[in-house]
Amino acid sequence: MNNRLFASLLAASIALPAAASAAEPQTPQVLVVGEGEMSVAPDMAILSLSVMREAKTAREALDANNDAIAAVIAAMKSAGIAERDLQTANLQINPRYDYVSKPDGTQEGRLAAYQVTNTLAVRVRDIGKAGELLDKAVTLGVNQGGNIVFTNEDPSATITEARKKAVADAMAKAKTLAGAAGVSLGRIKEMSELSYTPRPVSIEAKSFDAAPQASVPIAAGENAYKVQVNVTFELK
Repeated sequence: MNNRLFASLLAASIALPAAASAAEPQTPQVLVVGEGEMSVAPDMAILSLSVMREAKTAREALDANNDAIAAVIAAMKSAGIAERDLQTANLQINPRYDYVSKPDGTQEGRLAAYQVTNTLAVRVRDIGKAGELLDKAVTLGVNQGGNIVFTNEDPSATITEARKKAVADAMAKAKTLAGAAGVSLGRIKEMSELSYTPRPVSIEAKSFDAAPQASVPIAAGENAYKVQVNVTFELK
């Protein structure tokens, strides 16, 4: 047998199984998306407290702001907020201009003052204190918009239950589809988690004009955690 003939036979012997494999029909499959959601009461509130002070110079505005925000921080600590739960979230120094109309119809900007805004993020682990702390902060000089976000320090157990519900939902959907098609479910081929989306409650306040007469009423509600899974089943 010459070399050319041997090579041709060898190529044919390799190609035959590949061709046979390509001709084999693929196992029917069905892909479903399962969803699961669990809700739980929040165990932490995050307050965003901003102090804005204005003065003729940036130095004067900063000094006034420093005094006010220091008083807020001291009040938080005296109320039992730990050092690790206090964090400066933002500090801005901005000029403010007054615009005067000129005879030619244009406007001229004139420096009027400097504004300094300091924002403090406060983690409140006892949600029952959130209203009282907000009331104290406003009394001490908080006068800019902020957020109250209700969240959970460790939502892993809740998310685990949401995952279980998502998988159960996927199984139920797949069985319904298979039954309607007159087939039965086989083994799971693939399964992946698409995402989970915690939806903490967030309350925004544009400004605080004056301190309230009593603690601010707070309604924490519940946080919902949602999980989606992709599951591919064989059909038989």
